[in-house]
Amino acid sequence: MNAPLKDQHGRSIEYLRISITDRCNFRCVYCMPEAGLDWLPKAEILSYEELESVVRQLAPLGLRRLRITGGEPTIRPDLSTLIRMLRAVPGIEDIALSTNGVKLPAMARELAAAGLDRVNMSTDSLRPDRIAAIARRNLGFDPVAAAQAALEAGLEPVKLNVVVMRGINDDEILDFARLTLEQPLHVRFIELMPVGEMAHLTNDHIVPSDEVLARIGELGALHPAKGPKRGNGPATYHRIAGAKGTVGVITPMTHTYCGSCNRVRLTADGRLRTCLYGDHEVNLRDPLRRGEPLAPLFVQALAEKPLEHQLLKLQVGGLRALSQVGG
Repeated sequence: MNAPLKDQHGRSIEYLRISITDRCNFRCVYCMPEAGLDWLPKAEILSYEELESVVRQLAPLGLRRLRITGGEPTIRPDLSTLIRMLRAVPGIEDIALSTNGVKLPAMARELAAAGLDRVNMSTDSLRPDRIAAIARRNLGFDPVAAAQAALEAGLEPVKLNVVVMRGINDDEILDFARLTLEQPLHVRFIELMPVGEMAHLTNDHIVPSDEVLARIGELGALHPAKGPKRGNGPATYHRIAGAKGTVGVITPMTHTYCGSCNRVRLTADGRLRTCLYGDHEVNLRDPLRRGEPLAPLFVQALAEKPLEHQLLKLQVGGLRALSQVGG
């Protein structure tokens, strides 16, 4: 088994986030314009067979961990088929899913049976009216029930990702933290990242992670904690005394974590992005469809991976919305 390739800055790259669709059944205020975007034509989106081929070609270079993202990946038909195909690729050790959770109660057991290991849910409120307001869609969604369905299916660890927005949902920080007291849930509070057409959300809406942790301290002493056993992300974790789960913070705005970045991203139309907020990307789809090997392109892409993102300079690689690259 090969060791992961290193980029030009010596970081081992073993983690690929795969966007399988640019579409979503939500229109979250920080992620996508309310009217949606110009959706990619079906012919431009990688098929499941093409996605499997990408992973099979990159796994010998040290690729070990996959995350399936969107848009909202559960709206693409037969998702369990893709999970099963990727699970069969030699060298792949971990497959995770990022989802808004709407379809988890119906799909969790099927996805687990196909080989999915764990799940992250984007969950920005626990209140039905506010969920509908942030998502700009009213689908009758119960995030706690969805998380419970994932736990019962064995898709652990279950992580709840909360984008904290001042004046919009920051009054629910303690409600989310309380979920970790009795359930083995891992709630991660993410600093808002103003991007592209979401200009109505500004730096005034950012709640720094230090403030989030200070508020959670009202529930009890916070102790540094190890993250979940399976995970690849940049969160730092804490545990409220006696809690079954953990709280974490992800800090792209106040404390960048680029130095430990171990990931690259594949967009739904087959472009390898080496940084979420950069503009460097490599077209893998066209060479793949011509039958050309992808390994040399992957090696070259890592040699050009930037040291850090440019979000604080508001240079975001032409992104109109986070949904375009799977967040």
